[in-house]
Amino acid sequence: MTRLIACFTSVVILLGCWSLPLAAKVRFGKNVRIGGHDVSNQTFSKKRRAVYYIHKGRPRHPGCRWRKNRDGSRIKICHLQRKKR
Repeated sequence: MTRLIACFTSVVILLGCWSLPLAAKVRFGKNVRIGGHDVSNQTFSKKRRAVYYIHKGRPRHPGCRWRKNRDGSRIKICHLQRKKR
């Protein structure tokens, strides 16, 4: 009986881990800030991603740019300067 419970538990855990990457969609809500910059109401998924780099000083290439990957996905790369409080 304990072997059956252990087998069932491992199957449930495996199915749970397998289904997590399928539901990978992130939506920022109201008043979301990264490094003092407003990133509200932006949605990202597997095909549409973002990377935010926060610099203490002025970045070499400030602002955000979209780039395409070989697999057809797009990535938003932002180089932002940390805002002072």
